[in-house]
Amino acid sequence: MTEPIRFPTKIAVLLRDDLASWQRLNVTAFLVSGIANAQPELLGEEYRDADGTRYLPMFGQPVLVFAGDRATLVGAHSRALSRGLRLAVFTADLFATGNDRDNRAAVQAVGREKLDLVGLALHAPRNVVDKVLKGASMHP
Repeated sequence: MTEPIRFPTKIAVLLRDDLASWQRLNVTAFLVSGIANAQPELLGEEYRDADGTRYLPMFGQPVLVFAGDRATLVGAHSRALSRGLRLAVFTADLFATGNDRDNRAAVQAVGREKLDLVGLALHAPRNVVDKVLKGASMHP
């Protein structure tokens, strides 16, 4: 039996705990695309099946999904920014938009302290992510 790999960093998504199932999936997908874009070195190699069919690469380490209430998200957002971390954010306003241009405009229209956060994602050393996500629990 091989030893499990322990990564020095953590990819984490924090979702507000009052989202509908479809919203959780949608928000998670959008948020991790931000991590992949900002840190392409986190992507592993492409996949191939036994027939040689090629598939897109995915993250080379797990993505952990957490849940918390509005206050937990606001606190995590603040702690991440105070540590100089780059984040992907998803606000409630983005559920009403249909494209990237309108998504960016919706976020830009609101000050940092007033964002109605429903999700965020980050990648950082494990202990830093743990401190940023204080109060959050693993998503059920």
